[in-house]
Amino acid sequence: MSELGRLVLLGAPLGNPADASARFREVLAAADVVAAEDTRRLTRLARDLDVTVPGRIVSYFEGNEERRTPELVEVLAAGYTVALVTDGGMPSVSDPGYRLVRAALDAGVPVTAAPGPSAVTTALALSGLPCDRFCFEGFLPRTPGARRSRLRALAAEDRTLVFFEAPHRIVGALADLAEAFGADRPAALCRELTKTYEEVVRRPLGDLAEWAAESDPRGEITLVVAGAPAMPAVRPDDETLRAAVAEREAAGLSRRDAITEVATAYGLRRREVYAVVHS
Repeated sequence: MSELGRLVLLGAPLGNPADASARFREVLAAADVVAAEDTRRLTRLARDLDVTVPGRIVSYFEGNEERRTPELVEVLAAGYTVALVTDGGMPSVSDPGYRLVRAALDAGVPVTAAPGPSAVTTALALSGLPCDRFCFEGFLPRTPGARRSRLRALAAEDRTLVFFEAPHRIVGALADLAEAFGADRPAALCRELTKTYEEVVRRPLGDLAEWAAESDPRGEITLVVAGAPAMPAVRPDDETLRAAVAEREAAGLSRRDAITEVATAYGLRRREVYAVVHS
């Protein structure tokens, strides 16, 4: 054992075990402790990969990560290697991991990764939408009001957007996306990536919302949405700016937030829009 151990983040297959890298197998077979989001799922994966896991397997998920993180840091500080694996994709990306990474770094413990599959980049590549600039938004807020507010704030984002969404919320989320971004905004719903029933549906948001309402898609869903189209270089007239602010106020935004959104949407300074509205 070294004076300090090492934390290794493992990129786990999204569905197909064959996507596991050789290094993923090596780390699993050598780690002193394997912290898994779902220990039963890890055991099945190791069996599919014909890998024996000699180290101690412990659970590490949203419900216990606050309590278990200090325990794992103690193991790392004692010189042992801890491998962290989630149900699929890279730890910390909308999965457990960030808390342990931060705690390990604060304790001076080296952190590395055995990179692997990611639902974010896989869906982005399959979407057929621009991939040169994108932003990952993770899961949208669960309540409709908070979700609509977040989407209004993102409506002018010109980078391709990637979201995770739960099956029981996808119909409502798509309807809100179509309303906030416009029904014609291109999008792709990627479901069950790398699994038996993988499906990628590429349609404008309005059509995609109708399809989801009729099809009731299940499984793990990653949603990719095109960024906002470039705004015309010509500054809109004052009446258009006032109308845009009034429209957002009518939708429930405060005047301050409405002015901020309009300024962002048209590439103007906030004080310029403020002056127009209050003139």
